[in-house]
Amino acid sequence: VQLVESGGGLVQAGGSLRLSCAVSGITFSVNALAWYRQAPGKQRELVAAITARGDSAEYIDSVKGRFTASRDNAKSEMYLQMNNLKPEDTAVYWCNAVGKYGSKWSPADFGFWGQGTQVTVSS
Repeated sequence: VQLVESGGGLVQAGGSLRLSCAVSGITFSVNALAWYRQAPGKQRELVAAITARGDSAEYIDSVKGRFTASRDNAKSEMYLQMNNLKPEDTAVYWCNAVGKYGSKWSPADFGFWGQGTQVTVSS
């Protein structure tokens, strides 16, 4: 399995970025996926989860209304459109697997993590 995140960068507060995740080595279209992030001094957290078909996504409260997860199963790629960025969104972002227990999404992984992509939001 290979996970390659890209699209991060330095942006001013209120700006936008679009992250991409290229996945290989799995049957992409049958896997729900998620975006995760880890800010300095904090634990990694699940930010957004998207179903295998891409017809539904859920977000943590702090990014609802600002972030949108999507995917292109034909290209084996997933995306995270981030608008109205805030300094507290500064973190390294990764894509990876996600589990679901009942109605609740749960962090998971494919056994390893890619290099991630750094997002830095200046105030």
